[in-house]
Amino acid sequence: MPQSVDPRVLGATVLGGAVGVLARGLIIAPAADPSAVPWLTLAINGVGSLLLGVVVGWLDDRHPLARAFLGTGVMGGFTTYSAFAVATALWVSTPWLAGALAAASLVAGVAGAVIGLFIGRRIADVPGEIEPIEDAE
Repeated sequence: MPQSVDPRVLGATVLGGAVGVLARGLIIAPAADPSAVPWLTLAINGVGSLLLGVVVGWLDDRHPLARAFLGTGVMGGFTTYSAFAVATALWVSTPWLAGALAAASLVAGVAGAVIGLFIGRRIADVPGEIEPIEDAE
């Protein structure tokens, strides 16, 4: 039997998503040069991955409404895989540039998430699995 969705968590996610999409729009919309949009998308996705890592590392499972609002909502609305995919596909006429954009986006996203988790766990004072395990002698 499927679990029911808590309406408060759903509402927090939807509200957060609106905030994130608005923030992304305020960054992308003023770009006068359309060729800047892929680079802005790269920056947004890298920063968003970092901030999502901070949220997840900091809140973990302790504050489900805050995590739904900030993580799934705000950061989910702020970052955008679809714009990254379309920007990469539009550069198919210059395959080396499309490949570089795709690689940079993946590296920025993963690196941002790892660094964000590290920071978030430090804020919460929860070392997690990022630290090496000390030798117990």
